[in-house]
Order: sequence, then C-alpha cells, then structure tokens
Amino acid sequence: MSKLLVDAEVIRALADILTETGLSEIEIAEKDQRIRVARNLGGSTVVAAPAAIAGEAPEQTTQQSQDLSKNPGAVLSPMIGVAYLTADPASPPFVTVGQTVQSGQVILLIEAMKTFNQIRAHKSGKITRILVSAGDPVEYGEVLAVIE
Repeated sequence: MSKLLVDAEVIRALADILTETGLSEIEIAEKDQRIRVARNLGGSTVVAAPAAIAGEAPEQTTQQSQDLSKNPGAVLSPMIGVAYLTADPASPPFVTVGQTVQSGQVILLIEAMKTFNQIRAHKSGKITRILVSAGDPVEYGEVLAVIE
C-alpha cells in the first residue's frame, strides 16, 4: 500500500488560510492527490481527510431504496455522514460487487463529525449491490449495499 506524502508546510499554509478567511474547510488537488483541511468553527483543530474517488454512479432511487430496506441482506447506514469505499485514495475498495464477504468484515467507511466509522457486514454472503459511491452523503437507515 502506497503512502500519501504530504508536506507539513502545505498543511500549515492551508490552516493559515482557513484562519485568515474564516472558512471552515479548504481542498486542493494536484495530479492524483487531494488534500482537504478542515477546522471546527469553535476551535482550531485541523485534520486531513481522504478525498472522494470517482466511482460508478449510484444506482439507487428512492423507491428502490425503500424496497431494498426490507431485504434481510440490506446493509443500512447507522448514521448520517459521507460514504467512502476505500481506506484512502490509493487503496483498493473494501469490497466489490460479486465478492464474498464474512460476517464482521469491513465493507465501507462513513465519515461523521471527522470520525471514520467502519461499516461491517452483518452476515456472510455475496455482495450483490453497492448503492453508494465514494464521497456520497448518506442518511440514517439508507441502504448502502446488499448481501445475499
């Protein structure tokens, strides 16, 4: 797994820009690397989060999501946040459609309040659908994937 090399000076400069402008976050991209720096409006905490990777377009509609939520293999979002399909931009996805997973295996991450939460398979089986793309906002109870 390759490491993302980030110059501390760049992070400090971005943090200074946030402070000077009153912005809560800023993102820069160069070639295939992206850096996002954010701060709490009440403090000066600065974090770098993985950037979203372009992926397949989500295939869900509201009706499909409602129908799938009744499926016993539906993996539902336990929180509101942003979905990530990889540990970092250079890593392969946790799972792909057609892959067999074991109960407890990490299938994606949801970032909520600058914390990355592992979403695990609730049963063993085969991933038949992934209904979110990297960087998609997700709601509580939304169907993220289906395991058959």
